[in-house]
Amino acid sequence: MNFGQSFKLALKSLRTSKMRAFLTMLGIIIGVGAVIVILSLGNGMTNLMNDQFEKMGSNLIQVMTYGRGTGGTRDVDVEDLYELVDKYPQYLTGVTPYVSASAKVRYQTDDYDRTSVYGVSEAFFKEDTKGTMQGEALAEGRFLSYIDVDRHQNVCVIGDYLAQTAFRGDALGKTISLSGVPYTVIGVLSKSGDSSEGSADDVIYIPYENAQRMGAGTMMMGTDEMFLLTSTNRDTASIAKSIVEKRLYKTYQSSDYYMVMTSAEMMDSMNAMMNTMMIVLVAIAAISLVVGGIGIMNIMLVSVTERTREIGIRKSLGAKQKDIRGQFVIEAGTTSAVGGVLGIVFGVLLAKAATVVVGGIMGSMNGVTFSATPSLSDVAISFGVSVGIGILFGYLPANKAAKLNPIDALRYD
Repeated sequence: MNFGQSFKLALKSLRTSKMRAFLTMLGIIIGVGAVIVILSLGNGMTNLMNDQFEKMGSNLIQVMTYGRGTGGTRDVDVEDLYELVDKYPQYLTGVTPYVSASAKVRYQTDDYDRTSVYGVSEAFFKEDTKGTMQGEALAEGRFLSYIDVDRHQNVCVIGDYLAQTAFRGDALGKTISLSGVPYTVIGVLSKSGDSSEGSADDVIYIPYENAQRMGAGTMMMGTDEMFLLTSTNRDTASIAKSIVEKRLYKTYQSSDYYMVMTSAEMMDSMNAMMNTMMIVLVAIAAISLVVGGIGIMNIMLVSVTERTREIGIRKSLGAKQKDIRGQFVIEAGTTSAVGGVLGIVFGVLLAKAATVVVGGIMGSMNGVTFSATPSLSDVAISFGVSVGIGILFGYLPANKAAKLNPIDALRYD
């Protein structure tokens, strides 16, 4: 019996016992579907983060300090970093403090409790790209100037959410209250997401010393101060990082009190974390595939018992062990293959639903939209694994069938 005939017999067997076949495949369907969804979500999150970092630029350097070191009595401040920029213009082009302020935001009688307020310098806005260090573009007005920062002017740049919600699209020149102090709106950022409350569009930038006087807001756990620097280009980022680290070590005398990361390192770190998490989740989902394989093995053992006389007749007519073994292996592989196809369809539909749900929750970040889409390699590997599991777990019943004695098989009642 050739492969085509065995395959037709396998399909006929599936059609004869539809419910049993479906229950046999269920573990494979759930396992493959779960793997597809997890990989799709992982791909979506990875692409979202990579696109975010691309928008920020590959020359961004983030500095975080965690307290005083053992070699001195003071911390590194922005003036020290300004000196570095002036000393190494071939490697560093700008620096700004990044201060999270604890401010009560109010416009007229409305409070905006989820609006983020950050203090920055004029260097936070890059004239060459006409955007901030974090990839935000300016829609109208201007950004903070050196004079605004140096003279501690009560001026601010707001995100699209406040511009549309509080000011109905007419924000320039209007005032908004930050902890009881009126600030004049001098610029409005372009819409970068879904412009919802608490999103990346719900933000206010003010001069950093003004923000420092308001008190610390929500920053990364344990962080005392945070600075953002830019290198001249991507190729000089690692050298610029080394220069900054040497200056920090001179003050702190220990690398435990600070952390310096380039945007490329941040991206690699996030990708590594995502990959680790995906491996764990895929391994958990793969348990369903193993359970499905055990189900196939059990059903095939039952099938061998039910078809003992059929096997005896075929052997008496000249069928060899490899023919019997091949037939049952093909039947097991066909069952898992059909389950794999159904699992892929199930997984793709769930991934599309996840795109709608997660995308609706996250909205769009700096113009980057979340999309959970499985790659062709993910689909191919999932299908291949499902078929492989079917063949692997189907081999034991197939081997049992192949070794049946034809005389005993014909006598079986």
